[in-house]
Amino acid sequence: MGEGEENAEDQRAMDIGLKDLSKMLEEFAKARDWEKYHSPRNLLLAMVGEVGELSEIFQWRGEVEKGLPNWEEADKEHLGEELSDVLLYLIRLADICGVDLGDAATKKIVKNAIKYPPKPNKKLL
Repeated sequence: MGEGEENAEDQRAMDIGLKDLSKMLEEFAKARDWEKYHSPRNLLLAMVGEVGELSEIFQWRGEVEKGLPNWEEADKEHLGEELSDVLLYLIRLADICGVDLGDAATKKIVKNAIKYPPKPNKKLL
């Protein structure tokens, strides 16, 4: 794969949205006849299991710096895989439950902004 192709692939990965991932997950499940197993309960329990696997990565490391500068690339890749597992189960769970996750998250941010206003004299980024 040439440099231009890699950049295009990176750009596609950055531009993908929740709805795109939801559609991909739906197609993935249909192609494998897994929809019958994708009840809200089963998806939630699978996601909790993945959160456990994600937690194991940090379990004995103590506090880590932002950006994980002292981590091996293989450890960062493993972290990305586990984060992705959690995200994908969350998206699938929201989809099966009929929740527009993007809309719900946006509304929650607005609610949190009202509930937790910025402190005076604090600049927002």
